[in-house]
Amino acid sequence: QLHVVDSGGSLVQPGGSLRLSCAASGFTLGYYAIGWFRQAPGKEREGISCITNSGSRTNYADSVKGRFAISRDNAKNMVYLQMNNLKPEDTAVYYCAADNVVCDERHGLEYELYDYWGQGTQVTVSS
Repeated sequence: QLHVVDSGGSLVQPGGSLRLSCAASGFTLGYYAIGWFRQAPGKEREGISCITNSGSRTNYADSVKGRFAISRDNAKNMVYLQMNNLKPEDTAVYYCAADNVVCDERHGLEYELYDYWGQGTQVTVSS
């Protein structure tokens, strides 16, 4: 049974930073591409970043490009999303997801492609 666990969400002030983590249980995360998604109340789930299984390629949504950075440490079976210069509009539940998908500058942010999802972690950006 593939089990993904996302964590690290919190309340943070505008301009602040957070690092989200994505861990795997029961499988080797390094075999899969990982995507990060978010969903704000009343809005559709948005793909914000992905990384290939090797970490050689990444993709970012325009809304987070230059502020967020995805990385992975396959030796630790972990993927991270470093979020800097956070804005109130970044407030959402954040999810990581794993699957064998293509992640490059044009692909990998479609939530329909991913089968294995974390439970979500709340990020609130507010003063």
